[in-house]
Formats: sequence, C-alpha cells, structure tokens
Amino acid sequence: METVTLTIKEQPPLFLEAEVFNPDSLASKTAQEIAALPLPMGKTTPVVGDYFTVSGKGGATAAETKVVVNGDLRKVKYIGAHMSAGEVVINGDTDMYVGAWMTGGKITAKGNIGDFAATAMKGGELIVEGNAGNYLGTSYRGDWRGMQGGRIHVKGNVGSDAGTFMMAGEIVIDGNVDVHVMTHADGGRTVIKGNAKSRLGGQMVQGEIYLFGSVDVMMPGFNYVGDVELEVEGVKATFAEYIGDTGERHPKSKGKLIYGKLYQKK
Repeated sequence: METVTLTIKEQPPLFLEAEVFNPDSLASKTAQEIAALPLPMGKTTPVVGDYFTVSGKGGATAAETKVVVNGDLRKVKYIGAHMSAGEVVINGDTDMYVGAWMTGGKITAKGNIGDFAATAMKGGELIVEGNAGNYLGTSYRGDWRGMQGGRIHVKGNVGSDAGTFMMAGEIVIDGNVDVHVMTHADGGRTVIKGNAKSRLGGQMVQGEIYLFGSVDVMMPGFNYVGDVELEVEGVKATFAEYIGDTGERHPKSKGKLIYGKLYQKK
C-alpha cells in the first residue's frame, strides 16, 4: 500500500472543502499532481499545495492507497467523504462531514471530529478516538435515508441526533450521548456505553438501541416488556427490554407487529 501524507502548513481564512482527501481521488497520483488538485474555499478555488505539504504518492487503486492528514484541521471539511476503499488516518481535530457517504475502507480519526460525520454512510468503518459532533450517521438534510451500512466506533462522547433516519449498520459510543438517538430509525443498531439524555428512539419504527448507563427521560412511547439476558460488546448482563415508539405505525411480519427495541442494562 502506498501512502500520501498531507500536512497543513497554513491556516485558511475560510473553511476548506477537502473532498479530494480520500483514496479514490488520490490513487495513481504523484505528489505534484496532488498538490495541484482544487481545494475550494468560499468563492475561491485554491489548490492543495497552497495550504498543505504533500509527500508520497497514491497506490494503483483506492484499495492500495493510504491517506494521512496531519495538523490542526478544524477548518477542513469532508476528509474521507465518498471513499470506497483504502485507508485514511486523521492526526488532529477536524471539521464536518468526515466519512460522509463512504461506502468502504477505513477511517481512523485520532482527534475530535465535527458534525454530520458519516452522513448517509453505506459501508466501511469509521473509528473516532476523540469526540464526535451532532448528526453522526444521519441522513443528509432533506433526505430520509440515514446510515445504511458500515460501522462507527466513537471512543469519546457524541452530540445530539446520532443515527437520525438510520436504516442499517452499527454505531458504538463508549462515552455519553446528547438528545435524540435513532430518531425516525427503520433499522440498525446503536450501543451507548455511557449515559444518554432524552428522546432515545423518538418516532423509531425498527432497529435496536442498547444503553449501558442512565437516560434522563424515557420516551413515553416506549413500553417495558420484561428483562432479557444479553451479551453486548462482550458484556453479559441483564437488560430491561422496551418496545416502541408505540406512537408510530409499525410493519407486520407473520401477523405480528415489529417494534423498535430499546435495552437498558440493569
């Protein structure tokens, strides 16, 4: 696997839209060719080399390309967006849309990431060693299709509205999460190892939420149906099982209604 290393050398006056910072865009390119790629900023279009030093080269294909991005990237958006294969490593905090629309490959963010990460994700893996912002793994604004596959693991905390319109895939949050998790979800699974605030599973039709900690306010549309013994993320424990959101219309299978499930560790 060939490696392209991009290191920020100057902070931009506005936010950079780095949609080319993924293996698909950088495969088969030399450092000189990468430095000449467009890097939109507001109404202007500087090139990568204006703000980043570039070393290494892309592999023959996306799957054979690793992209390493270094520095204070809090004014850089879209790192790893649209990637289908290969690997991206982000050494620093970054802004919005990390891994948005990704269909494959692996992203490791070693700092914090901003809002709308993994928007409409369909495949691959996103690992965040810091915190993630709001709208993790959700749909794009105005769309009803959220995360549809892949796996997200956040080792820190997550903001509000994670998994909105989620359809498939998995989100694992080691820390705490803010309000609204899997709102409008129609599938998928979210594991919260810390605490949650309110509105877990609001208007959820299908899918599963596993909560290890506390929730400030349980949605009134979720009904307790009993205790179950489960193994979740390697932990065997008793969980209280709730079904919901009972205020929503639910599909039937073999004559039985299918509900979303919320399990809270006892």
